[in-house]
Amino acid sequence: MASRSASATTPADPLTLEVVELIGSVVNRFLQEYDEAAARHSLTGAQARLLALLHLQSLPMREIARRLKCEPSNVTGIVDRLESRGLVERRPDPSDRRVKLAAATETGHETAERLRASMDFAREPLADLTPVERSLLRDLLRRMLGDAPGDGLPDASAR
Repeated sequence: MASRSASATTPADPLTLEVVELIGSVVNRFLQEYDEAAARHSLTGAQARLLALLHLQSLPMREIARRLKCEPSNVTGIVDRLESRGLVERRPDPSDRRVKLAAATETGHETAERLRASMDFAREPLADLTPVERSLLRDLLRRMLGDAPGDGLPDASAR
């Protein structure tokens, strides 16, 4: 633990600072494009992120809140708005009928697919990389996030 606190006070080298700034720029551009794509589908960024989660699987509200890093009461409001548009529905959890799952409807799945297809910020730059370079980038990003291969994350080569 001492080395962790010592490294926190040690100034980063210029290369590390540049990489951190570049990651920040990529995140900002991605979020900007995500919000713009969401708006084209008459969704807020939060609604689009929730719909993208539910496109993968139905989830209980608490799990959605954990994944979106927000309060469960916020999730309830977002689900209510998506439900009123026919994009999401609440279902009983088959393993615990006391728990309600939020699930994307067929229209919700179609909207999530169109939203994802409209996100092309990184497609062109990534297409300029070789498959080996894209795999290396994926592996480095997973390593930065503490995710090991075989952790359940989808393999980019499978897409």
